[in-house]
Amino acid sequence: MTPYLRSLLRLRQDERLAALREKAKSERDPCAPDETVQLLLACARMCAPTRALEIGTGEGLTAVALLQECPRLHLVTVESDEARYRAACKNFAAFGVADRVRCVLGDAKDLLAALDEPFGLIFLDGPKAQYGGYLPDLKRLLAPRGVLFADDVLLYGWVDGREETPPKRRSIVRKIREYLELVCGDPDLRTSVLDVGEGVAISVKKGSDA
Repeated sequence: MTPYLRSLLRLRQDERLAALREKAKSERDPCAPDETVQLLLACARMCAPTRALEIGTGEGLTAVALLQECPRLHLVTVESDEARYRAACKNFAAFGVADRVRCVLGDAKDLLAALDEPFGLIFLDGPKAQYGGYLPDLKRLLAPRGVLFADDVLLYGWVDGREETPPKRRSIVRKIREYLELVCGDPDLRTSVLDVGEGVAISVKKGSDA
């Protein structure tokens, strides 16, 4: 992405949230890049969901940004790492959004199987190797005209071949490519892959009249 486009996608956020995001980045904790979060918020503004699902809570910083952006939004989010889960719960309380979040500690597969109500927005930022396995449930849970926003789908340029994949990363790259083939080839989804952050795939589920 050019510096000009990056400047346009500069994340607007309050000072407390900005400080926590910078701290997470410095500690190499999972934290989506500013331009990725800004694009996610733009999608949220356009589809105006009242219910959203997040796979991969981290410390809850992206979730906080979403909840601040969409005052009517209620979020379900799942995190498998207990330390990050506890940090996220503290952040939700500190930012006054805990009453609009159901934060689950556990495996996303178990949570997805237990859900049945539709979501207008799904943010997929969990284990990359599991993206394809999650997709049938994510598609089932995605409301008509809902947005499935998957992060890190280009992964340092390895997935699209701009950079050579290290041998230890070939398996995860193969899994991400499989996910992209699935969403791009699905007749019920309209998908665009964008070179923002480490790459995002934005899939919109067709409505009944599409």
